[in-house]
Amino acid sequence: MIGDPGDPARRGKYAALLDAELWDYIDKINSCYPPEIVAAPIAEQRAVYDRMCIAFHQGRPEGVTTSDSLVATAAHAVPVRRYRMAGKGATAIVVYYHGGGFVLGDLDSHDDICAEICAGTGFEVVSTDYRLAPEYLHPASFNDALAVFEWVAATSTLPIVLCGESAGGNLAAAVAQATRHHPRHASGQMLIYPDLGGHETSRSHVEHAEAPLLTLADIGFYRRIRSAPGQSADDPTFSPLKDGDFSGLPSTVVVTAECDPLSSDGEAYRDRILAAGGRAWWREEPRLVHSFLRARPTVPCAAAAFARIVGDIARLGASDEAPIPPLVEVEERSA
Repeated sequence: MIGDPGDPARRGKYAALLDAELWDYIDKINSCYPPEIVAAPIAEQRAVYDRMCIAFHQGRPEGVTTSDSLVATAAHAVPVRRYRMAGKGATAIVVYYHGGGFVLGDLDSHDDICAEICAGTGFEVVSTDYRLAPEYLHPASFNDALAVFEWVAATSTLPIVLCGESAGGNLAAAVAQATRHHPRHASGQMLIYPDLGGHETSRSHVEHAEAPLLTLADIGFYRRIRSAPGQSADDPTFSPLKDGDFSGLPSTVVVTAECDPLSSDGEAYRDRILAAGGRAWWREEPRLVHSFLRARPTVPCAAAAFARIVGDIARLGASDEAPIPPLVEVEERSA
């Protein structure tokens, strides 16, 4: 999240479009994780980001228990954190992939969000601490995300919902596409303002190229920093929208923010799944920006959007055929 400074004179068209509570959140983010931090060494960026996450952490709801463990792979072990409701049996399991541009984040950075999903759905949640760039280039993060899915599929009989936000939404979609023919494929996927590899000439990339908290330049930075030498943008494990086949995917809900250059990625992904005969819904939350999940304690429209997301996850985990009725009206646009 490189974004704009909080100077009101630089808010441009967003000055009136976004509510005062959201601007307070944006300014606080920029004070905790200033735009110029991108020029700092990666270790410093992570230290500043981690402090920001601590400042925004809301604690865990009562009754949520956690345990940390490792998922072994042939090369290394992937840390995971499991969330459960004490004394209650889960009816589905959510595999969660955190955001952070493939550079930032860990099991602690999105801990409260995972705990609230667990409490709100009653499902078990498994959060994945995948390897980060630039130390580990693509496909390291994807391989870790896939390994955790395969571990969950092998060790649980519960329906699996893939869930990720921002960079994690990319990983969730890539895993869903790679495992669509798995005997224990996911029953659903919940993608929250994901970067799916959309083109910079798409609607939202143009309209919101300079949006608060995520700009078109930021997206390019994060894509470059995770790219291996000779990396092809057409690799669907890197850019899920570049896949040539969108059939056989689980029921999919994509939620984006109106003022986010990535919003059209969600719209295009829904359209590709529908064209292939699948079940998919896209909801663009009005008057919100990228990373709005952290705004849920102080911004009413962010809180309402998060509540809808939790409800969507609950329905996706109910069964393969569970209907996902639209919870808010969204403006239909052509891709």
